[in-house]
Amino acid sequence: MKGQTRRSRNRWRWIIPAALAVSTGWLGTAHAESVQDFYSGRTVNMDIGYSVGGGYDMYARLLAKHLGDHLPGNPTITPQNMPGAGSLKAANYLYSVAPKDGATIGTFGRTMPEEPLLGEADYDARKLVWLGSMDSDVSLCVTWHTSPIKTFQDMLTKPSRFGGQGAGSDPDVMANTIRNLFHAKLQLVTGYPGSNESALAMQRGEIDGECGTSWSTLRMRHPDWLRDHKVNLIVQMALEKHPDLPDVPLLSDLASDAETKKVLMVIAASQALARPFAAPPGIPADRADALRKAFADTMKDPAFLADAKSLGVEVRYVSPQQISTVLKDVYATSPDQIAKAKAAVGGRM
Repeated sequence: MKGQTRRSRNRWRWIIPAALAVSTGWLGTAHAESVQDFYSGRTVNMDIGYSVGGGYDMYARLLAKHLGDHLPGNPTITPQNMPGAGSLKAANYLYSVAPKDGATIGTFGRTMPEEPLLGEADYDARKLVWLGSMDSDVSLCVTWHTSPIKTFQDMLTKPSRFGGQGAGSDPDVMANTIRNLFHAKLQLVTGYPGSNESALAMQRGEIDGECGTSWSTLRMRHPDWLRDHKVNLIVQMALEKHPDLPDVPLLSDLASDAETKKVLMVIAASQALARPFAAPPGIPADRADALRKAFADTMKDPAFLADAKSLGVEVRYVSPQQISTVLKDVYATSPDQIAKAKAAVGGRM
């Protein structure tokens, strides 16, 4: 018995140090994986909530070309389009499904952060790891030059058809808002995968135009439309007018009462997040910091800015802190105001 006890003690004398060595080694390896170790030789997926060729897609592909140069380890950034439900599919994927390791980032419509409040989305946009926005923009209602809808008054008094991309998307939100708060005689024809498809429908005369069109997209994708007066710029939605558009009316200025103006302010808050980029909630803090820094550094990179200029892309950096402030204010809006704004954007009044 004594011999057996001695052998047992000797066995544990060998097993315990070995187990500790393995455990210490594993912990050391986990701790030793720096941000550079993680990103070195890695591919970072960039999910884009719209189809190829539209404004969000062009901004995302421009960013993908340069972002890896500013991340430790210089990973490859791979854009992949994930259109669906006006980019809600991409927002849901990023929030609930994407790996939370820092190797997936994404972009989606500027209205998506408000969709949990104003629509049917089931996520908390404040919990996303915000990298920033590449621009602070305004949304416009535009019509093709052959359409009888040439002014905002025409929208109110003449029947019209405007293209949409799905509940919660920029075009649907703006068209529904005008229809419900201003009693415009417009019909929303929704379901287009992106701005390229709705632009083609507008040119074919299938629809009169589209609301929710970004000024930056018009300048970038269709400068000839502006030069040749192919589109009518009807109204802009934002917290304030774009400096380039002093003569295009601001929707909130057309409201006849203070209550409607307040509702419009809630809906328009997301315009400050014109080209937002985020990572899933819960990624390691050091990787989140690295992604934010890389994004900010890219926005002032001379090579990036030169590419942006050659593409006609407007860059007006919005920081993660500014995004968080906007979301904090929106999420603190009174339930009564949220209910009215939700009714306006959702087509229920």
